[in-house]
Amino acid sequence: MINAIRAVGIERPWAHQARTAEHALRGESVVVATGTASGKSLAYLAPVLSTLLDGSEEPSGRGATALYLSPTKALAADQRRAVAGLTAPLGTGIRAAVYDGDTPVEEREWVRQYANYVLTNPDMLHRGILPGHPRWSSFLRALRYVVIDECHTYRGVFGSHVAQVLRRLRRVCARYGSSPVFLLASATASDPAVAACRLTGVPVAEITEDGSPRGEVVFALWEPPLTELHGEQGAPVRRTATAESADLLTDLAVQGVRTVTFVRSRRGAELIALIAQERLAEVDRSLPGRIAAYRGGYLPEERRALEKALHSGELLGLAATTALELGMDIAGLDAVVVAGYPGTRASLWQQAGRAGRTGEGALAILVARDDPLDTYLVHHPDALFRQPVESTVLDPDNPYVLAPHLCAAAAELPLTEPDLELFGPATEELMPQLEQRKLLRRRAKAWHWTRRERAADLTDIRGAGGSPVQVVEAATGRLLGTVDAAAAHTTVHEGAVHLHQGRSYLVKQLDLDDSVALVEEATPPYSTTARDTTAISILETTTEIPWGDARLCFGSVEVTNQVVSFLRRKLITGEVLGESKLDLPPRTLRTRAVWWTVTDDQLEEARVHPQALGGALHAAEHASIGILPLFATCDRWDIGGVSIPLHPDTLLPTVFVYDGHPGGAGFAERAFHTAARWLAATREAIAVCECEAGCPSCIQSPKCGNGNDPLDKKAAIRLLTTLLAGAPEQPPTAE
Repeated sequence: MINAIRAVGIERPWAHQARTAEHALRGESVVVATGTASGKSLAYLAPVLSTLLDGSEEPSGRGATALYLSPTKALAADQRRAVAGLTAPLGTGIRAAVYDGDTPVEEREWVRQYANYVLTNPDMLHRGILPGHPRWSSFLRALRYVVIDECHTYRGVFGSHVAQVLRRLRRVCARYGSSPVFLLASATASDPAVAACRLTGVPVAEITEDGSPRGEVVFALWEPPLTELHGEQGAPVRRTATAESADLLTDLAVQGVRTVTFVRSRRGAELIALIAQERLAEVDRSLPGRIAAYRGGYLPEERRALEKALHSGELLGLAATTALELGMDIAGLDAVVVAGYPGTRASLWQQAGRAGRTGEGALAILVARDDPLDTYLVHHPDALFRQPVESTVLDPDNPYVLAPHLCAAAAELPLTEPDLELFGPATEELMPQLEQRKLLRRRAKAWHWTRRERAADLTDIRGAGGSPVQVVEAATGRLLGTVDAAAAHTTVHEGAVHLHQGRSYLVKQLDLDDSVALVEEATPPYSTTARDTTAISILETTTEIPWGDARLCFGSVEVTNQVVSFLRRKLITGEVLGESKLDLPPRTLRTRAVWWTVTDDQLEEARVHPQALGGALHAAEHASIGILPLFATCDRWDIGGVSIPLHPDTLLPTVFVYDGHPGGAGFAERAFHTAARWLAATREAIAVCECEAGCPSCIQSPKCGNGNDPLDKKAAIRLLTTLLAGAPEQPPTAE
């Protein structure tokens, strides 16, 4: 084991590195869940590279092989550079190569035939490697290790898809006589072995003791000040996290502090970089060129150029989405600015950990958005610093996830009865449905894929739901980038402002049939925000428990959503300039939801009069959506909500919170199991906010389809107080 570690240049391994290597070399799958920059990469590379270097021949005549999976292309490219640096002094025994959508066609055959360490992502494994497994037969036959980096990111629907892709990989490997060991790396997480076992389907040991030295990190919680402006319904407005973060990036760049600003949206990353560049030009004309944006949707050559400039130090500051969050070795960073709580504590610590990677001191700043959760956290720091990170939520048995992977598996190799157990307990009841839909046909003892098209194309594992929309410059026909199909209605509708590489464009036409958005360059003094309407019906109530006279329920629902208009807002202040109507088709979603009802007697007890009922429910719905990411590994954009004073299915006032993915993602179920704590935090977030009648920091929502009307802050507090009074002493648990 020591020799294996020393083979990659580690003379004095930290305890977690040594223990990881011990498990791996014994043939045991293991997850190492330690802090950022704790040497996790070397922990799994030691056994992998030493195995590849020892020259032992597999029965196929080919040396042992290993597969590396990362959630982003940038991380795979970064790891390829790291492996090259480690193995350069060791000769040519390691033939590492990246195999993803950016790999030139002429290089792919070489990778299949000669590479023994292939770095890719779950998307390429799903769409390329597994469907074409005969061409990978010698590689798969010799597969000894599968490395899954940043495994805490595989949550919700995406994580559920990846779990099934890994089961398909295990099945194909078994066909070729191999049974690879899984080595997983994760940011600090709750119950990492449980999550890793659910992801891979195999027993996994966990290593959580972090023996690496750590530099001091000064962590600041930053709440932007109130402005003199007023927003919807006259609510006070804080300065935006975008503007505040751009100022911080500017100030840090002027002082020569190497900084990455993490932003939640692609548009936000572009906007922060643009504002910082403009302000730096007023100080020093040499500085704007050292600031850039980095996000998904860029062309491959653009991403590679930015990554190279960041590594070389040519770039002094970067505004980036989470595409840069995950594990990239960004040496020499002095500071990290996080523009808005990223949704989970795990992501927050992952982003903050990008600074000070050389063991030196560093600065991390969380800039709060005008949002219930962000406001709650800056006023309750113990919720960040004295609470464990969240459990990873995923559901491989989701039928909307499982069904297309069963089809893909049958296309790879006919499915047999023994295979059904591998894919989980829901498989057996799904098979007849797939036969009825004429997707699978049973012949003798196996099920076969029946269609000419590729089964792997039935699903997008990122949960985007359809082909990406291409963003094309109308005047030249130049492809600027892509937008996920699910986001197209809200981000590239006609009249939307689209940002790309510091330039702004106006969308002139969205063609949903051809998945193309035509844009033209423009410099409008505003951004755009889509508005929508939502209706919901209950399909099945899975679980229902009493909360006094109230009821807390969990089950299946159907949600009908339609984008109906968009707002134009001033860039810096967020002030609303106007609203324009849109004519887009409605979309229907079958998913899972948690909901609660109250009775007339409870409304009377809470002194919520009929004229205030709609506003009370609406305010409670908004705030509960904003607070849920504190209890489930989700983002507020992963979930939705509806509140109705008299719902036709319950015949009572009802508030719904639902997963924004087909079949559910596990977030609503988590909300059901933590409802007492979740709704108590919701009530407190509303009650402690210093505004008089409600604002974005407590009950207003940035994605409300009704213009945040009606809302009643005081009635919502009374209603939630009455609801919580009936909560059971022991809330239901997930087990």
